[in-house]
Amino acid sequence: MKYILTSLLALTLFISCNPSDSQPTKTDYTVENEKEIVDYIAKNKLTAKRTDSGLYYVINEPGDGAQPTASSNVTVVYKGYFTNGTVFDQSKPAGLSFGLNQVIKGWTEGIPFFKVGGSGILLVPSHLGYGSYNYGSIPGGSVLIFDVKLSSIN
Repeated sequence: MKYILTSLLALTLFISCNPSDSQPTKTDYTVENEKEIVDYIAKNKLTAKRTDSGLYYVINEPGDGAQPTASSNVTVVYKGYFTNGTVFDQSKPAGLSFGLNQVIKGWTEGIPFFKVGGSGILLVPSHLGYGSYNYGSIPGGSVLIFDVKLSSIN
């Protein structure tokens, strides 16, 4: 009986030290991201609209062409940066083509607010971007800001 109890105790300790427990846990940055975005909007005197998901967008030029859907293939000229101004990605002047169902949720939701020829800003909280995990040079939990111009629907 003593051997069984010792074995159970050892097994319990082994299970509690499972390597999967040392994996990063998903963190909810919703409150922090919301404050960071609202502060950025105020500091930069932007007139932004908020969607139910927490995405903010600014339409600088509405455009006059067609409007894409969440499953459209589009060409967008963009610059992505953090609220401190550090650029993490940028397209070439001709833009980049992709399916809106193949990108971060913030783009899938946000790009359809623009018509072809339109431009503006997407302010993307982390849960609509890359979440709480690091992605390349983007730290987990980051708010992402994109200056975008919708060049075409392909």
